[in-house]
Amino acid sequence: MTGGILASIDPSVLAEGVNLMWVAVVCFLIFFMHAGFAMLEAGQVRAKNVANQLTKNLLTWSVGVLFYFLVGFGVEGIAGGAGFSAAAALGDGGWVNSWLFGAVFAMTAATIVSGAVAGRAKLRAYVAYTIAISAVIYPVVAGITWGGGFLGGAGLGFSDFAGGMIVHGMGGIAGLTAAYVLGPRMDRYAEDGSTNVIPGHSMTFAVLGTLILAFGWYGFNVGTTATVFSVTESGELALGGYASVGRVSLTTTLGMAAGGVGAALASVGLSKKVDTLYVANGLLAGLVGVTGIANLATWWGAIAVGLVCGLQLPLVFEFVADRMKIDDVCAVFPVHGSAGVLGVLALPFVSINGFSVDLLVSQVIGVVVIAAWTVVATAVVFGLFKAAGQARVTPEHERDGLDVSEHGVETYPEFGKPSVTTDGGRVVGDANEGSPRADGGEEEGAEIKMVTAVVRPDKLGAIKQALAEINAPSLTVTNVSGRGSQPAKKGQWRGEEFTVDLHQKVKIDVVVADIPADEVAEAIADAAETGEPGDGKVFIMPVEDALQVRTGTTGPEAV
Repeated sequence: MTGGILASIDPSVLAEGVNLMWVAVVCFLIFFMHAGFAMLEAGQVRAKNVANQLTKNLLTWSVGVLFYFLVGFGVEGIAGGAGFSAAAALGDGGWVNSWLFGAVFAMTAATIVSGAVAGRAKLRAYVAYTIAISAVIYPVVAGITWGGGFLGGAGLGFSDFAGGMIVHGMGGIAGLTAAYVLGPRMDRYAEDGSTNVIPGHSMTFAVLGTLILAFGWYGFNVGTTATVFSVTESGELALGGYASVGRVSLTTTLGMAAGGVGAALASVGLSKKVDTLYVANGLLAGLVGVTGIANLATWWGAIAVGLVCGLQLPLVFEFVADRMKIDDVCAVFPVHGSAGVLGVLALPFVSINGFSVDLLVSQVIGVVVIAAWTVVATAVVFGLFKAAGQARVTPEHERDGLDVSEHGVETYPEFGKPSVTTDGGRVVGDANEGSPRADGGEEEGAEIKMVTAVVRPDKLGAIKQALAEINAPSLTVTNVSGRGSQPAKKGQWRGEEFTVDLHQKVKIDVVVADIPADEVAEAIADAAETGEPGDGKVFIMPVEDALQVRTGTTGPEAV
């Protein structure tokens, strides 16, 4: 019975349905890579710029996909020699396997740029560039290669399976160009030309973003085997592009792994330590390297290319940052740019078809043409904004952070800022007159005392318990950083060493009226002590008055 049902199904209908479903799932998977880009980039910027980075990722998709639909898809047709064809005229099938499939690749190229210009680009300039890359810059590259243009298989023979150069290489080169035009972040370079390290705010976000991107990459590479079934001339079902899915899956996985290993080895050679962020970036560089050759590379070639792309990552990043003085915040050029170039250039040497001089020539010409177009187009867009004084934020806004200056929000508002006066008041009289006594004794009739302690964060639980035991459970806790007798340490951010002389602490404020302040101070000190430098300090100060908000009670009774 089953055989009879299957026999009644038109093979072409079955093939079309399965192929459309496969492409749709792949597109959704590639779209999810934007979550990875958002986390990866947010983790590598300062806390004061996180919301700005997230907003740029949201707008890259929102603005970019509209302009790719309205303009970019048609421009891609012109560049490929087929003329302008509106995406709106494609119909149901074409909207999935033609427009949407192209859109998710285009948006990947566009969002790469945001990581390079983080921390100083004006949102309007970035959005304008997103429009340009979605409507013109990327569509031209896709048209002259995949779209049947002069670089593609029917012309010069340039080979790029899933966008190692067309998507990632182009995005990385565009990011490097934009970063050069904008100039480095404030304080990135000292007056003597030396490089200052500006660590990102969350290694956790960066690694999470890396793994999300790696997951989505299977859609990027394996998904490019866009047809599961085809129909033969005799009307029978046969495997289409899916016939190479095994090789693509294998080379993608091996390249990813080798990239992480290569970056780890390079970081050990440079700093004697395995740098976490380099390993994460190296994993992505390995993926980029095999993206353009995943369908034709040998297994050993995938490993070799991934390893080289991981090894080059720290070297290229340091060259760009220290020699060229280009502030590529999220290392988009060594991860996407140089790795994409290396991958497609390696194809003639690792191909299952053997070495080919003609293919090598085609690959070199393709890389040069794509790179030249990307550099010129990107420099023009950002150069125009720079000439108009609209490319980057003001120094004041950059110091305050783009979250506040560009969006009026704080990503972590509960942390507060030590420079903010929360009561809006002002100092009355001589600030040096009548300073509080350090021994906590009464002064001018003060009956209320504040005990303030700055201690190790891991001792907070023990301190809370100690205070509860002496009937002083009320306290205020603030996350702070500072320095005292605790020695400075050496930190590392993407292989660059910096001094950590501000240590994370918690500040505990306890206001008491009916409990001796010295007992509170002793309880805190006993609970916080480890015997090592950096245990902290406790201060006792008189409080002039107190007011309970709910009842209006003042004085000791309010406490």
